[in-house]
Parts: sequence; C-alpha cells; structure tokens
Amino acid sequence: MKIVTAEEMRRIEQECGKLGVPAAVLMENAGKAVAEEVRQTLKYIAKQHILFLIGPGNNGGDGLVAARHLHDWGAEVSLWLAAPRKNDANLEQVKKRGIAIIEAAQDKKLAEFDKLLTSAHCVVDALFGTGKVRPFAGEVKAALEKVNLAHSKEEGLQVTAIDLPSGLDADTGAIDPAAPIADNTVTLGFPKPGLFLFPGAESVGRLTIADIGIGARMAEAITTELITRDIAKSLLPPRPLGANKGSFGKVLAVAGSRNYTGAAYLACSGAMRAGAGLVTLAIMESLQPILAARLTETTYLPLPDGMGAAAAEIIGGQIDDYSVLLLGCGLGQSADTAKFVKAVLKLKSLPAMVIDADGLNILAATRNWWTKLPDDAILTPHPGEMSRLCGKSIEEIQSDRIGAVQEAARDWGKIVVLKGAYTIIAAPDGRLRISPFANPGLASAGTGDVLCGAIAGLRAQGLNALDAAALGVYLHGLAGENVRQTLGDAGMLASDLLPALPVAIKQLKSASREKGAICY
Repeated sequence: MKIVTAEEMRRIEQECGKLGVPAAVLMENAGKAVAEEVRQTLKYIAKQHILFLIGPGNNGGDGLVAARHLHDWGAEVSLWLAAPRKNDANLEQVKKRGIAIIEAAQDKKLAEFDKLLTSAHCVVDALFGTGKVRPFAGEVKAALEKVNLAHSKEEGLQVTAIDLPSGLDADTGAIDPAAPIADNTVTLGFPKPGLFLFPGAESVGRLTIADIGIGARMAEAITTELITRDIAKSLLPPRPLGANKGSFGKVLAVAGSRNYTGAAYLACSGAMRAGAGLVTLAIMESLQPILAARLTETTYLPLPDGMGAAAAEIIGGQIDDYSVLLLGCGLGQSADTAKFVKAVLKLKSLPAMVIDADGLNILAATRNWWTKLPDDAILTPHPGEMSRLCGKSIEEIQSDRIGAVQEAARDWGKIVVLKGAYTIIAAPDGRLRISPFANPGLASAGTGDVLCGAIAGLRAQGLNALDAAALGVYLHGLAGENVRQTLGDAGMLASDLLPALPVAIKQLKSASREKGAICY
C-alpha cells in the first residue's frame, strides 16, 4: 500500500479525471466508504445522532455524501457548515432530505452548535482534510475545542475524521493545538505520511484506508509504502516439507558481554523464533555457561576473554559457514571490544550483516565506517544511535524521521531501520517501508535485540535485505500487538515477544486478504 504526500494525491486525482474518473465519482465513493465505517463503528445507527462538521472544500463534500447515506440508513444527522457552499449538488441533496443545517456565520456564539453536540453520539470531522495550512481561529477553533472537551468527558462519544484529522499536516505530522482527537480516521485512497509521524499521529486513532476507486497502478511510481498484512504475508519465506536445518540458513551472532548477557539471549532467540535453521552465539568463554543455561538450542563459538584481534581471527575461521552475521547486541564499548569489531569488519568475504546497538556505537566512532561494511548490510538504530551515526541531534532526526532515514540510507548505501513508533525502513535507492504499528509496550529494554535477531533470522532464510528488514519489523510489531492484547502495554517484557513471534507468522500464513482496515 503506497503512502502519498498531499501533492502526490492531488496529481493522482487529476490523472483520474483525465482517465474518465471525475472528482464527483471519487467524492461519492469516498463519502459512502466513510458512511460504511461510521455505521460499523456505531454498530446500531437507527436514531443515533451524528453531527458532521463540514468545511468549504472537497473534504466537506465527502462529508456531505456520507451524511446523506447515513440519513438514508436511518441515522439522525445534522450538519454544521464552517463556511458557505455555493452551487453544491451534494448540499442540495442533503437539504432535500430535511437534514438539520447550521451555518457558522449565523451561530457566532455556537449556541446551536452546543445543542447539536450535546445530543451527538458521533462527530464526523469533514472540515479540511489535506487542505488546511493556517492555524485555526474563530468559530472553527472554538467548535473543535468544544468537540475535544466533550470527547474527553463523554465516554460514548465517537469522533471520526475523514482523510485525516483537520489541522494535521498530511506530509509532516505537525498538528494544530485545536485539531480533533479522533477515535477513527478514514483516509481516502492512500494513506498520507503525516498519519505515521508525531505529534499528529497521536490524534489519528484507528486507521482505515478506504478504497475510493483509484487503481493501485496510479501510484506505481511512488517509492514510499506501508507494510500491510498482505505485503508482509507475501514476504514470508517458504517452509518446504523436505527441508533440513540448512535449508533455513545459519546465523552467527556476535553479541553479549558481562553486563549484557540478556541481549545475546534475546537476539539469538529472536533469530530462532523467526525461523532460522541454526543460530551460533560467539561469546567470551567465561560467559558461555551463563547463556548455555538459557539458550539450549543455540550452538556456541567461544571467544577469548577480553575479545580483541585473537577473537576476530576465530570468527574469521568460521565465518564462511554462515549466511548472516549479527553483530552488536550487548557487546559493550570497551577499547578491546572496539578493536575486535574493527578487526571483524576487515575479514574477507563477510556474509550478509545485521548490525545493532553497540556495533552501531562503535561504528559511529570510526571514520568513514560505511565503507567498511557489505553493501547489503542492515543497520537497526534507535534515534540515539542514529544521532551518533549521522551527527544530527535526536530532535532533528525525530522532527523529520522520513527525511533523516532516507538521507542516511542514500549516503551510506545501506538498509537503515530507524526504530520507534511507526518504524521506518529505507533503502539506498529511495524506497521506504513504514510499519503500521505504534506500541508503547515495545518501549522497554531488549525489544530491539529481539527485532535485530528476527531480521537476521529472516535474512538467513534467503530474503533480500530490504524485505528481511520490512518483514522483521512487521512480525515484531504484530507480536507486540498480540502481547498487548493479553497483558496490556505496561510491563511488557522483551522476552514476552519471543513465543509471540511464531504465532505472528502463523497468523500471517492463515490470514485472508484484508479489506479496508489496515495493520493486522
């Protein structure tokens, strides 16, 4: 599912018109799709009062179509018009049905608006969509503030936004302070970047992508994509009946240190739970008994204590037996460890690599570090690690996550996974993949180690670097959602994700083709 900017969406709609699908048809399809989502959300709409906030542009037109359909299905519908709409066929159809209409210009003190809001079961935001750029003011600002106040006090009041909550910048995620906080957002045709960028993403609620009659080929040239369930399912590596452990690849994990034995456990387990055939842990000999007590399925490559060049030579003697090298989880950043990592990177014929955590931190202190890695290496930084790698502040990165990760992937020539809510994966050629998951339960120690392991396990099974990263991110997010449904989002542990990973794979394999709702 392609993700399009506001300008790209305008061009697509214009192209549709040239191909015989006029704006009026798209608007009719959009309004009916929104009405269907509202009906499903409310479940029983007869006599339910639905208040529409109607803006002056196409978003308002979509709202008028939705209002007409919901009225015809038995709902009690009323409209609040933020501005006059002249020569509007959809407004005329609403008027013919006797639907209550209040114009903001005749309700300066919002007394009539207050009456409608008090009795509403659902408020539909059809004010501005992708079109609003100026700060809210006047009656519109006051009306939206009243909606947010009522929403915070009335547990049963539902707020649905058409395309995106009004005041949310479609491209950047910036948001007006008075923007509505939606329970549901029905985005039209294609999702927009701002729906997955903060602070605006906080106001989106449950996201649904509505098919309004724009063919997927209209967005073929766009390189930014949402990782949907269908896409993730298509990336699952095959599991033939006649397979052996060699069929699913071998991962050599160089991870763990005295202070961070758990990181090695989580990374190795993540690789195994994602389906790798064999995982070997290369770790200091004195730590092996500690890990062996927990990692019974993992094999081991003991390294001399203190690491250093001798340890790198041992890695070099075994590396040809492995399809993926996972490097960095919990290694620490001692001087000896840094020398060891640099020595490993000088080895000939390095396999595919996934680098995380202290591996990234050590790279960041190395001049022109990206020239020392295989072209298809996968880097999995969180914003702090990304800051050290690229020399930008965390604030700069987080304020433009898409731009930051695109620039990094292009400049370094590597696959870069910028972790966080709605994780972003970027390839050097400009392709972007965005995760549909934002889960505060994953904001705890060790979850990144599980993700790194899962990506390595998928890479070992033959997926290319971009696909392995995208599928690993999706499975990690889906596992997190499954755990959240059971435990909630507070107190979730990284180890809770491990048994949930194969369950997520099983869910994908058995999933039917998704319709409408995204994510999982």
